[in-house]
Amino acid sequence: MTRKPATREKLEAGLKRRRRKELAFQLVGMLATTVGIVFLGVFFADLLGKGSSAFVQTFVKLDVEFTEDVLAPGGELDLAYADFDGLVRDALREEFPNVSGRSERRDLYRLVSIAAGYQMRDMIIADPGLLGSTETIWVPASSTVDMFVKGNIDPALDEALRPLSDAQLAWISDLQSSGRLETQFNSALFNNGDSREPELAGIRGALMGSFYMLIITVMLAFPVGVAAAIYLEEFAPRSRWSDLIEVNINNLAAVPSIVFGLLGLAVFINWVGIPRSAPLVGGLVLSLLTLPVIIIASRAAIKAVPPSIREAALGLGASEMQVVFHHVMPLALPGMLTGAIIGMSRALGESAPLLMIGMVAFIVDVPGGFSDPATALPVQIYLWADSPERAFAERTSAAIIVLLAFLLLMNLAAVILRKRMERKW
Repeated sequence: MTRKPATREKLEAGLKRRRRKELAFQLVGMLATTVGIVFLGVFFADLLGKGSSAFVQTFVKLDVEFTEDVLAPGGELDLAYADFDGLVRDALREEFPNVSGRSERRDLYRLVSIAAGYQMRDMIIADPGLLGSTETIWVPASSTVDMFVKGNIDPALDEALRPLSDAQLAWISDLQSSGRLETQFNSALFNNGDSREPELAGIRGALMGSFYMLIITVMLAFPVGVAAAIYLEEFAPRSRWSDLIEVNINNLAAVPSIVFGLLGLAVFINWVGIPRSAPLVGGLVLSLLTLPVIIIASRAAIKAVPPSIREAALGLGASEMQVVFHHVMPLALPGMLTGAIIGMSRALGESAPLLMIGMVAFIVDVPGGFSDPATALPVQIYLWADSPERAFAERTSAAIIVLLAFLLLMNLAAVILRKRMERKW
């Protein structure tokens, strides 16, 4: 009579210990998830706080008089040698007629970006009829003015400790009170290439370089990776050689990316002779980097196809080639495409192999083809993060936001594509 209660008590005690362990494990899992979400939230909040201001730019409204006396002091107008900056300086002196002295005028001219002169030139080239007229034009302010308007420069600091003088602060206040200073959408961030001047720097060159490299990566890595996966999974005989190849493919997927950069430097640049900093060599290197990922994902997708599909097709008289391309491939294609998109996402965010092949160079022009000098968006972020100018800090964060947006879109496309194309059996 005493054995049953003792046994029952032991069972109940064991159940209580099991429940406590399960509850403790759940609490630890919830804590870990919460910590991860908090850190991710802090990261995105800090990133948005620093980078959101880069999507707007400060502009100054000037009444510019397109006079030939300023553009062509010698009497003959030549756009290659015309003094377009003189138009901007005259407009600033008209706005502040009391400014005198060479040093004060230099400080006044520093309120406006050097891009204002190029803007005047482009306007004259587009419409020569502007000569002799007066136009009201919004021109970009300098990076220091832009930083001050966005609240990144404290006016309470001593004049020697800030990049803007007291006189410049007074002129900025006058422009703001008269409605001639305001922030607008920063189209230069998406239309311009890199620049030494923060207010002129943009990510278009880096975006186009990444776009060209991804095209080459997709064209090379996807068909080669899928073909290799089909052969290894469906046709290759099981032997030591196939096992060795499989192990090496798995090892290549874990190799540090900079090793592929060294391989590209030795083979594609030094041996083949492809120019440095070209999207062509970048795409080839990223193809080598992405190929093992695509092969592994494609083999996993092929393995996921039920053997009954193959057996039914063979039983109806289909050849092995027909079984693979008519039955297995359509069912494995969603997984293959998902693996390819995830591989492209990894390639888009890589910078180490691109640094080894010279894509860290300062490139101003937007690349127009696969052989033009270019850089990539992660490398552009690296360059801007290393710049001493404070205005480049917000552009670094803005470029990171754009890069993360592309990565999220690519991963979302992989999920949607898999859901749309997935077949049930």
